[in-house]
Formats: sequence, C-alpha cells, structure tokens
Amino acid sequence: MQCLEGKSVYKGIIMGPVAVLKKNDYQVKRRKIEYPEVEITRVEQAIKESQEQLQKLYDKAVVEVGETSAAIFEVHQMMLEDEDYLESIYNMIQTEQINAEFAVAMTGDNFAEMFSAMDDDYMRARAADIKDISERLVRNLSGQKDFDLSSSEPSIIVADDLSPSETVQMDKDKILAFVTVHGSTNSHTAILARMMNIPALIGVPLDLEHLENGVTAVVDGFQGKVIFDPDDDTCAQVQQRIKEEQEKLNLLQDLKGKENVTLDGRKINIYANIGSVGDIGYVLENDAGGIGLFRSEFLYLGRNSFPTEEEQYQAYKQAAQMMAGKKVIIRTLDIGADKQVDYFNLGQEENPAMGYRAIRICLSQPDIFKTQLRALFRAAVYGNLSIMYPMITSVEEVEQIYSIVEEVKQELEEQGIQYQIPEQGVMIETPAAVMISDELAQVVDFFSIGTNDLTQYTLAIDRQNEKLDEFYNPHHKAILKMIQIVVDNAHAHGKWAGICGELGADTTLTEEFVRMGVDELSVAPSMVLKLRKIVREMKV
Repeated sequence: MQCLEGKSVYKGIIMGPVAVLKKNDYQVKRRKIEYPEVEITRVEQAIKESQEQLQKLYDKAVVEVGETSAAIFEVHQMMLEDEDYLESIYNMIQTEQINAEFAVAMTGDNFAEMFSAMDDDYMRARAADIKDISERLVRNLSGQKDFDLSSSEPSIIVADDLSPSETVQMDKDKILAFVTVHGSTNSHTAILARMMNIPALIGVPLDLEHLENGVTAVVDGFQGKVIFDPDDDTCAQVQQRIKEEQEKLNLLQDLKGKENVTLDGRKINIYANIGSVGDIGYVLENDAGGIGLFRSEFLYLGRNSFPTEEEQYQAYKQAAQMMAGKKVIIRTLDIGADKQVDYFNLGQEENPAMGYRAIRICLSQPDIFKTQLRALFRAAVYGNLSIMYPMITSVEEVEQIYSIVEEVKQELEEQGIQYQIPEQGVMIETPAAVMISDELAQVVDFFSIGTNDLTQYTLAIDRQNEKLDEFYNPHHKAILKMIQIVVDNAHAHGKWAGICGELGADTTLTEEFVRMGVDELSVAPSMVLKLRKIVREMKV
C-alpha cells in the first residue's frame, strides 16, 4: 500500500482501477540502417495499423459528434495514402539509409512547414493534419499505443498533466477521478472534475513510468491523498465513506424542483457552466435553472481546423432546444492563454494570459468572429439564447463588436436567413472593466463576472502557475469589493449581474454574494443543489 498527498480540486472519494496516461516525446533519434527494404516494410505495416485506428476513431466520432465533425479522420486516412508524402519517406530511407521513425518524422516536419507557408487558409490548416498523422505513424513504428478509454472500464485517470483539448476528447462515462503530477487548482482538468462531480488531485509526486495500469487506487478529495493498492481494512473503510457520501447526495435530490429563494423571499438564479452540448445532461440532472456559461471555445479544441458555421449552429441550436426555454448564455470563443490551438497560428508569447486572446482575436480576425455570430444569431431563433463577450476592457471594444453585429445582421437579411439578435452582455474579468462598469452598463444587457481571470489580473498572479497557488487568494478583499462595485453599477442602470467564475461555487461565500445583490451564480452542475440548500436556509 502506498499513500501520496496532493492538492484537492474537488472533494469526493472513489475507489477503482488506474488508467495511466503517459505522454510520449515524438522527437526520434536518427539511426543508420543496413536494410532499407526492412524499414519500408515497417512503414507499410504502420500505415495499415494507423488506417485501422483512424477507422475506429471515425466510427466512434460519427455516433458521438456526427458525420461532419468525424470527417477529419477520413481526411487523415486519405493523407496516409498520399503518393508525395509516402515517396518522400521511402526515398529518405533508401538514399540516406536511415530508420523509418526518423524518415517519417522528418517528412512530417518538412510537409507541415511547406503547408504552413502557403497563402491558402485551407492548405495552411493541413499542416496540423500532416503533423498528426506523422506522429501517429511514429507511435505505431515504435510500438507506442494511443491512450483510449473507449474500450476500458471506468477508471481513475492518472497523468503528468492534462490539456483542455485532451480532457474535452475523453469519454466522460469512463472517468472516475483525476490524479495529476502537475496542474493548478484553476486548470481545465479541475473545472471538468467539478462539473462532473468527481474527485481530483493535482501536485501528486507520482512516478508514472513505474505505475501500472489496472492497479486499484483510492482518490480521497477530502483529505487530499491517493492510496495505491489499498489493504483490506482501508478498502472497507473507503466503501463505508463512499456509501455515506452517496446518502448525503441523495438528500440533496429532495431539493429538485424547488426555488432558489431565501427564508425572507430573496430569489437568486443558479445556473450551470458547461463546455459542450454533451454536458447538458449534467445540467438537467442537477436541475440548474439555465446555462450561465457555455464555453464555446471547446468547439474549437481537439480538432485540426476551424468549426464551420453549420457545425456551430447545430451545437448552439441543440443547446437552446434541449434547455426548452431556460436561459442559455454562450460565451464567444476564448482561445489563447492556456487554451492553445495550433491552427489559429497564434505564435509564442512571453505572457499569453495577458496576450492575444479572446475578444482581441475576434476583433483582429473578424471573419472568425462573424462565422460564430452568424451561427449564434441563427440558433437564437430556437430558444432563450444570450451572448456574452469575454476579456472586455473598454466601451470602444463593445462598440466595435456592435458594428460587426450590424454587418452580420445585414448579411443574414440579404441572404433571407432567419435569425434573432439575443441579449448581449460582457464578462467582467479585468480591473479595467470593473472601473468602467458604470459606463459599460449603459451599453450592454448584463454582466457576468469571471472571477478566475479577475483574480489573476488583480493580484498579478498567473493562475496556471502551480508555484503560486499559496499566493492565489480569491477571497482577497479587493476581489470582493470589485464584485460589489460591478453589481451596484449594473443595478443602477437596470441591468443584472452574475458570477460565472469558480468563486461562484465557493459555498463559504454564497450568503455574502446573495447579500451583495448578485442576481445569478453559474457553477459546475454538481454544485447547483448544494448552493440551493444554502440559499433556502438563509436570511438576507
């Protein structure tokens, strides 16, 4: 039995088998070989393996996300048959007498660089595809396997760290808990764990190389520890604690269908944060009053090209329809900072959290923005949709947005396409936005306070830097004072103000937020009933 400690990002307890996600370094070494024909045969076998893997991925994706989104795997299959690509690999093996892995890696780099330099947007996007299929070939040549939860039993995911694109692609039905060596309490792994109501630990000093798949582990989010290969006594104690926690959750179920109203009649809306249409099941299961934050950027992650207008329209339309008249607030894409996407070609930045991201990308590249707005306006016909714009720092930015909105309206009208302009609000997540919130309230319909970014910008702390976790204080008086300023300025102009950052789910602050006059709290679905209980038992 081995017990290790870490930082808990969601309190809960679970026991189950471990699935180790080992990230591989695809930088392969150049080796001199004697028999080129043997290496070419290895490449041919790796191509066959890759084709079979891609076909399975395509079949799975068709069921889960539809044919349009699954088509990328068909593209990859075709690219593996490209004569120029294969000829380059075989020629390099024969003329330079080098190993297959190095020939594939070099060819992939060369072709990706060639595509990236092209003027055509479509061809530039193929650079990421070439990189993807080359890495897949190298993995198969070197005997490395894809991490695939689709065929495994529900497991505790153990990894060095997890990126947003990795978490968004996982089969959530197969995840019991997360345990990572790195990461921060504000990472997207943490956000996903809170949404799914599963325990998660970060900062656990694991030796991934010597940890075997399938070993039983206990993840205790209450005590911040993970136990590998627990003994019989520990297993019995854990089973009893799991039973007790389930009984507590069952008691919360009695609150379904009840209003979020204090003992003296003050009502507050409690909505849910989600990353995709697939998460709406959690929203409905936990009886949220609506969706306060639909992170639309997750439609852009885990793929190699921009989602089309039609793909986005179908996702937003489905969300609006499934929520059946309840409010659905969709945040326009917030790419950048910790959410990097290769095909955006954002480049390297010394400080990406304060760099080219969110609304700055949208205003600099209006074609991307217009595509999303067209999809949103079309989908708004089918439900109670609202839009909010992230990372706003000035009234001028809002005016620029409205100018683009007018252009999109005119285009849709000229094309005879049915649309509706929904309620439009902004996220308050910079000190600048707080200080001019009285002016912003005059030009927008609502505020949603993003406490994660507001805290990092106010305290000058990178929230992704795990070394700074002990200095990151979301309860800082400055943050709470800022929230009060924003709420007061919103109400002074007849607008509503909510909180959609992680602080909204902090049960130690729920009563204070209600007394501040916060109109809405949007939280992980798993927190909705917990907040409802607090609200219903308090007096303002």
